[in-house]
Amino acid sequence: MNDTTELTQRDQTNLARREGDQSARRMTITPAVDIFEDGQAVTLWADLPGVTKDKLDVRVHDGNLSIEAEAVVPTPANLRLQHVEVREPRFARTFTLSPDFDTSKIEASLQDGVLKLTIPRREEARPRRIEVKTG
Repeated sequence: MNDTTELTQRDQTNLARREGDQSARRMTITPAVDIFEDGQAVTLWADLPGVTKDKLDVRVHDGNLSIEAEAVVPTPANLRLQHVEVREPRFARTFTLSPDFDTSKIEASLQDGVLKLTIPRREEARPRRIEVKTG
């Protein structure tokens, strides 16, 4: 038996143990997020590769925006896993929102593993020009 075979057998044993154990720890990944802000809104783009709409949960509660998701990593039926580092990753990230944002009007879309959230500012919190009178 060579080192590669031993490594493979140990990994398969660990994988089987993890899959059979309901209390097994799953890796939680903090997704990379790009945030852009202007006077009208904040837009977040979160990288969630392998995540489908039904495995995505976006919530707002008590001024916190939370993103939780599970990726689906399909394994073709005719292939055998030799090494697994991240089997079905879980993503989680939370943001604290300023009261300047209108959380009732958040828009969300998911396309090609990228979640886009647009959070508009409340009308009274948007920048506006003040006219100055003379005389």
